[in-house]
Amino acid sequence: MPEQKKRLLLIDANSLIHRAFHALPELSNSKGEQINAVYGFLLVLFKALKELQPDFVAACFDAPGKTLREKKYEQYKAKRVKAAQELYDQIPKIHEFLNAFHIPSFEKEGFEADDLLGTMAEKVAKKQVHPPLETIILTGDMDMLQLVSENTRVYSLRKGLQDTVLYDEARVKERFSGILPSQVIDYKALRGDPSDNIPGVDGVGEKTASTLVNTFGSLENLYQELEENSENVQKLKPRLKELLVKSKEQAFLSKELVTIDRNAPATFKLEDLAWQSFDKEEVLKLLLSYDFRSLVSRIEDLGAKESAPALPVRQAGLPEAESRISRIERFYKEELFSKEVYELEKRLVPVLERMEKLGIQIDKLYFAKLSNEVGKVLEELAKRIVKTAGKEFNVNSPRQLASVLFETLEISPKGIRKTPGGTLSTASPELEKLQDSHPIVQDILRHRELAKLQNTYLEPLPLLANKNSRIHAHFDQFGAATGRISSLNPNLQNIPVLGDWGKKVRKGFVAARGFELYSFDYSQIELRVASHVAKEEKMQEYFREGKDIHKMTAAEVFGVPFAKVTDDMRYKAKALNFGVLYGMGARGFARSAKIPYEEAETFIENYFLRFPKIADYVEETIEFAQEKGYTQTILGRRRYIPDITSETPQLKAAAERAAINHPIQGSAADIMKLAMVKVHEMIPEAKARMILQIHDELLFEIPSGTMPQLARTIETVMEGALPLAVPLEVDVKKGPNWGELKTL
Repeated sequence: MPEQKKRLLLIDANSLIHRAFHALPELSNSKGEQINAVYGFLLVLFKALKELQPDFVAACFDAPGKTLREKKYEQYKAKRVKAAQELYDQIPKIHEFLNAFHIPSFEKEGFEADDLLGTMAEKVAKKQVHPPLETIILTGDMDMLQLVSENTRVYSLRKGLQDTVLYDEARVKERFSGILPSQVIDYKALRGDPSDNIPGVDGVGEKTASTLVNTFGSLENLYQELEENSENVQKLKPRLKELLVKSKEQAFLSKELVTIDRNAPATFKLEDLAWQSFDKEEVLKLLLSYDFRSLVSRIEDLGAKESAPALPVRQAGLPEAESRISRIERFYKEELFSKEVYELEKRLVPVLERMEKLGIQIDKLYFAKLSNEVGKVLEELAKRIVKTAGKEFNVNSPRQLASVLFETLEISPKGIRKTPGGTLSTASPELEKLQDSHPIVQDILRHRELAKLQNTYLEPLPLLANKNSRIHAHFDQFGAATGRISSLNPNLQNIPVLGDWGKKVRKGFVAARGFELYSFDYSQIELRVASHVAKEEKMQEYFREGKDIHKMTAAEVFGVPFAKVTDDMRYKAKALNFGVLYGMGARGFARSAKIPYEEAETFIENYFLRFPKIADYVEETIEFAQEKGYTQTILGRRRYIPDITSETPQLKAAAERAAINHPIQGSAADIMKLAMVKVHEMIPEAKARMILQIHDELLFEIPSGTMPQLARTIETVMEGALPLAVPLEVDVKKGPNWGELKTL
């Protein structure tokens, strides 16, 4: 039996960091730090360590300052836009993780990571060891393929972060139409590299470059035969020969720039790179400090040394991280909580712990197909937009888009705001004002909506799932000032609800084998709470009688019989019913209901005449906040509002809206938390697994074939969570996935 080769894994850190930063949405931890590049880097690292099982590991970084290539050619990488500071801020965090895993890092002033990687691979290849040591370079940069040899391979990213390919000599030849790894530099010298601003030979594309390298073998041979006018050269088209002669100096400069230096000053001892067992507890603490709970389960695959049991997710005991319980006690001492709220929040901790541990399952294959479908639609939309514009431009560039809309197409900019830089804004709220001005605007808005869907959900979500295809989001029980729970990494509360695409995205969230998804959704809970806290008898009567609150409101305000209320009337009434809860004024209502400002003013006036207790509530709540400095929920959850006495009109108006909203939305949040605690304490997990909370909805996995009485029990518990002057109602649905739930 041949001896098993030992393996060195070399990590091209900067290329992975850049790929991760741009592949994932703006993930943040509970400290508000952006950590998408860190998370993506770890995803790729964990995958490589698990699949490759290396014996030695090292990471190489670009050093700050000018490189030797930049000193030689000032335009090297000159066209690259400097990455956002948020990317650079994450590099020290990645070093933290490499240190925790005992993976040494290398960088050298004047040299790029590529040169250090090439040098290390070369030195290892020359070592007289038996059996020979195999080197694998983990990278997102195709320049690395020139290093592939008998004992060096490249483990590269294709699309996204989890689609990888391992390049050996045969795979490189397949990728570059017969070109050997050693000839990649000749190919790039001719073809150039736009991403690094390497010129190559003018007019030579991929196909021509491949043909030339396959014919002549190298750049040097090509130019030698050009001088000799060899038989091979005589077969070239005159125009191509002219371009090659003209660009000779440029071609050799390009080859020098793309050639990885294998003699860089990289000093190391192989034994110092040994992939030793790391301290599991140390890594766990670090993962939890960044809220990377979904990665905790993957540690077992990486050969950690035995240590203390896994830390509790919500009480990691980290010096910089306040535990759940600590925050609850602090808020209680700071008089944000009443005794009732304090006890409720403590009882909620194990509920959220369990939800995080369970996670929710997704269908990765479905998301891949949907992403492909959306990609095709985006491509078609982009072509149509460019055709309508009559010129090529980058649809995603605000400056180019503004030029097309207001200069090329001469759309009137009346009413459009300007950016701080003085250019006309093309933000979506501004574009919505132009929807009727030109057909291109609708296409641009649709393109933006789908691009956000693609970049925020379809591509990142599968990357955030563990090996069992389950996503483990973090639930923050104090995620909003009103007391609402929020979710992080990913934010599952922002999954689109409305429209065909929203439904398609939700279809990707599925029940585990042997289970069905059940949704329990509070119906109009905030309006019911508003009628309770405002003591508005007329509204309370509508709810008790089970009438359509929006239609009844429309009948009252428009002064027409219930049967004669039109859909348009109901739409406007609904917009104001919810608008009142957020302290919406006439201007905001006009925008929301798409009606003139004067009509909005009249509508609001009639509304308060018909529901005087709502008007009293608004006035009295603002007065209370001005006197006490806070407002509070039914259970006594306070929200302090210091700007309520501000002399700045904008700050004061925002504070008044917060004061009006908090007792309503905050009370609804308290009711949801009460319901979660009561269901968790009453119903065993074996019968119903609570896996997700989204605003007014709870999602459960319940074993298939379960008797309907269980769903009725959960519904009853939720409806009785907190007695109000009006009944609480819960809509119950079930199905195989989140997008195809049907009412029971």
